[in-house]
Amino acid sequence: MTVTYWDYLKLDELLALQEPKSTPAEHDETLFIVIHQVYELWFKQLLHELDKVKRDLSANKLYDAIHTFQRSRTIMKTLVGQLDILETMTPMSFTSFRDRLDTASGFQSAQYREFEFLLGYKRPEMLKYQTGSPAHRDTLERRLKERSLVDHFYEFLGHNGVLIPQELRERELTQSNTPQPAIQDGLLTLYKSRPEVAILFELMTDFDEGLQEWRYRHVKLVERTIGNKKGTGGSLGVAFLKESLFLPCFADLWAIRHRL
Repeated sequence: MTVTYWDYLKLDELLALQEPKSTPAEHDETLFIVIHQVYELWFKQLLHELDKVKRDLSANKLYDAIHTFQRSRTIMKTLVGQLDILETMTPMSFTSFRDRLDTASGFQSAQYREFEFLLGYKRPEMLKYQTGSPAHRDTLERRLKERSLVDHFYEFLGHNGVLIPQELRERELTQSNTPQPAIQDGLLTLYKSRPEVAILFELMTDFDEGLQEWRYRHVKLVERTIGNKKGTGGSLGVAFLKESLFLPCFADLWAIRHRL
């Protein structure tokens, strides 16, 4: 049987997945659904790419990690750009169908929480908000207990002459990564002596900046759309989103900027 473009991408199924709940249909609800489905596809791709980065770092494959971080950074910039489209929806347009969302909320995105855990921003208490599929909960518990991308980055640094304290190698993996002054001198030495490694560090910093930009744009979008209301389904809304607004993933790379 010949495989066609339409069949290969399963477009019949994909294009049937947009089902507005409002009756009569509110025009902007389709945009809202499409944007969030596209976000979930990009989250899936980012998880795929960053899992490869973890393997590359642990195997000391510098140029593989550089290539994949370049792609991940570009995806992150695309996520930021998509907010321009969502911002064409006015608060009144969103209000016209908001009640149809019932308890559904982006706060429940298991893939985004998985993305945070993978990057090292781990909050075990967030598991209680995952009330959907048991499989999603199982995946998040696995991500919570496994080494984050930052832990694999420590392994890469160890391959390249940075002394990694034993207590850092044996740290409690269910807790968030935090700045580690003990490795920052080693980072600085690599920055100044290994230009090819400095390229990786700059890509990681750029990716981190993109994530912080996305968080800022997202929280401002939510704020301009619903103000200080609770999020859909009783989620924690703007105040909660602001807690992680400028929290870096790669804190040690930011900590040494003034020394470069």
